[in-house]
Amino acid sequence: MTTVTKWALAAAVLAVALIVALLPRGGDDSAAKPSASLAPARSAAALQPCPAAGPARPVEQLDGVKADCLGDGASVDVGKALAGAPVLVNVWASWCEPCRTELPVLQEYAKQPGAVRVLGVQVQSPAEDGLNLLAKLGVHLPSVFDGDGPGGPVRTALKVPSSLPASYLVTAAGEVRFIANPRTFGNTDQVRAAVEGAS
Repeated sequence: MTTVTKWALAAAVLAVALIVALLPRGGDDSAAKPSASLAPARSAAALQPCPAAGPARPVEQLDGVKADCLGDGASVDVGKALAGAPVLVNVWASWCEPCRTELPVLQEYAKQPGAVRVLGVQVQSPAEDGLNLLAKLGVHLPSVFDGDGPGGPVRTALKVPSSLPASYLVTAAGEVRFIANPRTFGNTDQVRAAVEGAS
């Protein structure tokens, strides 16, 4: 290899290294930006912490399904988090008008003695829109974000119908039961009756 060829090769390697060094590094920065940009909305919503995985056997239908905690962005293993005790799971979206009526009812129900845990699952709408809606409604239920696309992992696992809201009772034994009547809760008595009927 001649000296000229070696210098040309070295110059080419140096040029490539320089180009790589100057390229924007969107991957790392963009991953951090959404979380940081949601901080004010998360603070305003003041959601209760998402349930943590317990020692009980995971809910089979949701085993391995993960979603982001709407309140802090942490990953939640939904099958493990819902295991061991009855939980009312409510699937909603920020654009859904009946959801806006139902979410405060669920908040009120969750405060009552003997109520089962309630977990919200936001779907098909941006996380920031959901946080802003919950803050506006004064609803602080623990909630997970299942993505703003048409088929998030929780929604797929539960086979959520196209019309929202949709509620499910996850029993202490890990069975998942869709609540068909009523489809939208108008008061806490309806919630309690539906939970008892699905237990």
